[in-house]
Amino acid sequence: MTIRIWHQSFTVLSDLGAYDAALRAHFRKVARPDTVIDMHGMQPGTYRSNYPGDDIKYGAIQYLHGLQFMAAGLNAEQQGYDAYAISTLPEPALREIRSLLGIPVVGYGESAMLTACTLGRKFGVLVFIDELAELVTDNAQRHGLGQRLAGVRHVGFRFADVLAAFSDPASLIDRFRTAARALIADGAEVIIPGEAPLNVLLATHGISEVDGVPVLDSLGAWIKQAESMVDLQRANGTRTCNRGYFSAQPDPERVREIFAFYGLGQRFLEPR
Repeated sequence: MTIRIWHQSFTVLSDLGAYDAALRAHFRKVARPDTVIDMHGMQPGTYRSNYPGDDIKYGAIQYLHGLQFMAAGLNAEQQGYDAYAISTLPEPALREIRSLLGIPVVGYGESAMLTACTLGRKFGVLVFIDELAELVTDNAQRHGLGQRLAGVRHVGFRFADVLAAFSDPASLIDRFRTAARALIADGAEVIIPGEAPLNVLLATHGISEVDGVPVLDSLGAWIKQAESMVDLQRANGTRTCNRGYFSAQPDPERVREIFAFYGLGQRFLEPR
């Protein structure tokens, strides 16, 4: 039976041709034949340039952008999607979105960390936004996996370097291996290539290990988690907790009223 997944990126995908194309190809490779992954990005004009990192590195701005992720999740459920995937390492509003939806919600970083724990005793994360190291460390603690985290390091290059490498990846892959070896020296037995553009570049070129240490395909991890959660929900009704401050589901109409009050309803939410 077909599974429909709403993929939500932190980038404006229409601004990033090579990355967009690589994502589509990778999704086709990893997902089951009957899984449909529809790609969605942030609304055009969200950022000052095609680089979201200048916003993502600030907690307050990321919090504000989380409103788009919440709205997209509501739209996904309304349109009949089977799962909603927050396909970005920072996982904006992941906990809040789970409380809003009845369909499975998977997070890129959480899925990667949980999968990494089945492959080695400790995992490490490489990022190209320095400030994300603090956030990723905090997220690992919040996911209950802080003791399994060997560390978070800067990979030694940035977003623009990754985009350029889609046409000529050899030098960047060598630099990635150097950064991975430093993280391995810190005790990492699994490497998570943090942000999705780096992940898909490495996966596209078959980089699955460094010196015997697995390099995780984080995109593949959330695809498989989303598929399995949909399977469980269909088979026996397994759903997320709907009790307590962080998990209880508010009245959907009240959520829409609040979006409208702040002038965001027509811009972000699909009409019912």
